[in-house]
Amino acid sequence: MITLLLDDEPFQLKLLEAQLRTLGVGNIIRHERARDALPLFDGDQHVVDLIFCDLQMPDMDGVEFVRHLARNHYSGDLILFSGENERILASVECLAQAHGLRVLGALKKPVSMERLKELIDLSLSSPESTPPAARGQSAYSLPVLESAYATEELEAAISGKQFVNHYQPRVEMATGRVIGAETLVRWEHPQDGLVMPDRFIPNLEYYGLIDDLTRIVLSDALEQTRVWRKLGWNLQISINMSTESLSAIRFADFVIGELGKVDIPGSSLLLEVPANIFEQDQRGLLDILTRLRLRQIGLSIHDFGIAEVSLAELQTIPVDELKVDRTLVRDARDDASLRLRVRNSLGTAKQLGVTAAAEGVETRADWDFLAASDCDIAQGYFIARPMPAADFPGWAAEWEAGQGRELDLAGPSDPESQTST
Repeated sequence: MITLLLDDEPFQLKLLEAQLRTLGVGNIIRHERARDALPLFDGDQHVVDLIFCDLQMPDMDGVEFVRHLARNHYSGDLILFSGENERILASVECLAQAHGLRVLGALKKPVSMERLKELIDLSLSSPESTPPAARGQSAYSLPVLESAYATEELEAAISGKQFVNHYQPRVEMATGRVIGAETLVRWEHPQDGLVMPDRFIPNLEYYGLIDDLTRIVLSDALEQTRVWRKLGWNLQISINMSTESLSAIRFADFVIGELGKVDIPGSSLLLEVPANIFEQDQRGLLDILTRLRLRQIGLSIHDFGIAEVSLAELQTIPVDELKVDRTLVRDARDDASLRLRVRNSLGTAKQLGVTAAAEGVETRADWDFLAASDCDIAQGYFIARPMPAADFPGWAAEWEAGQGRELDLAGPSDPESQTST
């Protein structure tokens, strides 16, 4: 058996090799760069029987290497190991399985000798198994609006940079502190004035232009984040992602490249993905999302509670946040069943150990209900409407000095008393 070890840390390579030799494993090849190992998998005959692959490596990370293995029909065994959190490890494991690779398991650094022995024994003795099949890709798209803007006008708006970002604050409920903002795009139409997204987003999706807009929105939002950071505001900017962008395998490279241009950490960015994302091909989805998480970029599932998503599905991708949809929050004040759905959605976030967020907070009663329901982050008209970037500093100063400090952050002792049934 020939074993390949991939890790950019020389000490970890030597340690793992010593552990494997203690277990009687010989014929070990070591590489600190994944690209240096690529020639081993060229052609039809692969000389490697077992691979230990780190996730966080320069030049070519573990997700990219997994993609290369799948493209070259690697038929041996794969063991993932990393210092990243277990959710990221689990996501890459799911991705590799979706690609048809035989994954024996995932190891957290430092590697346990007992667990290592289990996996080596499995590689030597167990029959091959068929990995779970990837889910088929969805053809979901919004309907085109016949009375709205035509493709030529939309293309001209994109090339003419007529789209602008507005920002809606996100507030930490326990403290009232402004911790971030969601980016919401508007169209500065030369004749119609400021056009809201519901009048152009469906057509952009229908005509296949939504990815072009997403990239513009993201680039502008990151530049604005850079400006705010220079002023001492370390806000996390969230941006809605389209399913089209998340199905393009090079999209992760684009996001990482844009972060590098403005020289801000990945943790300053939160990408909001739709709950129906689980209908996509899981191989491409896991490839993109896991690579983004390796750069510490946050991931949120928005419109949560509307689309049917199982706990098992949520555990396949390394999300940081579940964001309850505004329609549930807004109507919960008058509907006991919706209040239960909101609480259950927030409870799912707590069960997963991720941030529980909610949008559509329009009244003090909404705020009090969410505060009593263990919600972490709130967003909505009660706090502030979306605003141009230039207005954000003045609003934030007023919020911190006024209403934000006056909130009874604990909420009422009986949340039902604040909402009619």
